[in-house]
Amino acid sequence: MKIERIESILLQIPLARAFHGINYSYTTKTATITRVYADNGPIGECYLGDDFGIGAAVVRCIRDTLQPALTGHDPRQIEHCWEEMHRFTHTTLGDRRVALQAQAAVDMALWDMLGKAADMPLYRMWGGYRSQLPVIAIAGYYEDGKRPADYATEAEQLRSMGMGGMKLKVGGMKPSDDAACARAVRDAVGHDFRLAVDANQAWTVAEALEFCRATADLELMWCEEPCHWYNDRRMLADLRARVDVPICAGQSEISGAGCRELMAVGALDICNFHAGYGGGVSEWHRVAGMAQCFGLQLAHTGEPQLSMQLMAAYASATCLEVYHPDRDPLFYCTLMDPADINDGFCEVPDRPGWGLELDAAYIKRYTVAVNP
Repeated sequence: MKIERIESILLQIPLARAFHGINYSYTTKTATITRVYADNGPIGECYLGDDFGIGAAVVRCIRDTLQPALTGHDPRQIEHCWEEMHRFTHTTLGDRRVALQAQAAVDMALWDMLGKAADMPLYRMWGGYRSQLPVIAIAGYYEDGKRPADYATEAEQLRSMGMGGMKLKVGGMKPSDDAACARAVRDAVGHDFRLAVDANQAWTVAEALEFCRATADLELMWCEEPCHWYNDRRMLADLRARVDVPICAGQSEISGAGCRELMAVGALDICNFHAGYGGGVSEWHRVAGMAQCFGLQLAHTGEPQLSMQLMAAYASATCLEVYHPDRDPLFYCTLMDPADINDGFCEVPDRPGWGLELDAAYIKRYTVAVNP
């Protein structure tokens, strides 16, 4: 088998409503769909969502840099292809985020091709620890005038949709106010509803400590990225030594080496390295192996079309994180119907590769041109 060409297209899907975090806002679902074609074998494809404004640059990098570099290579030699692509992240004048996300997109498409060639879903190729996953929803976004009771109502609605828990946005208010919202959720849905929080690196150690102490009785699954990015390894380690709630981090790292340093200084209990930000699932598996050696658990923020297969492959994985259908319409029209989530769990699709079923008309409707 030889790679003949690689294509990537950019989608922009308007959302039914806005979703506001502490320092960002989503009004559009963006995604890059990447396909690898070989002279013999199935088409490998995947998509990455939430491009943070660099989706067009990622498409150009795949088209103009990675495609000529990999043309003629054997797509089954994924590690070799990964190394060939990774050299383009070494430039000091370019944006490494672009090169890494482009590499991730192609790496994931190559894995899809391999799974399809073997007629096997990827989680089975990677070990197949489980075929059913607990599901939580990334939710609790900020809105003007939203009060603790509104977060409680949202949690009740998520439970009625079949979700087994939620990851609540915190960090945008005073720690005591965020704690009040978390408590309202817990009081509304009880302790059998999984509850995690994500601060998006908003707090000092003192602020994070205040929040964790105020919620000590809420049985949080984890507190994600609570401390500021510029000194997070030291601050996370300090915080972790002083609280009982598990600390989750790694999403903001762009390499396995960065996650290794978080682990080495004792900064986390759960590693949620993001395959799309750090060069692909090939690198994610290396991080997962390190995490197991450190006795840590695994998570993956968003990208459920990928993390579903990843989480199902490992015994140390926590759960599948999904969005509300209004926040991620692409996932629910390519991989899963909302009705497939029941009593807090979902079955992992048993279709080959990533198991995606991309609707050509839907894709065409939301494709935007990427100029040279």
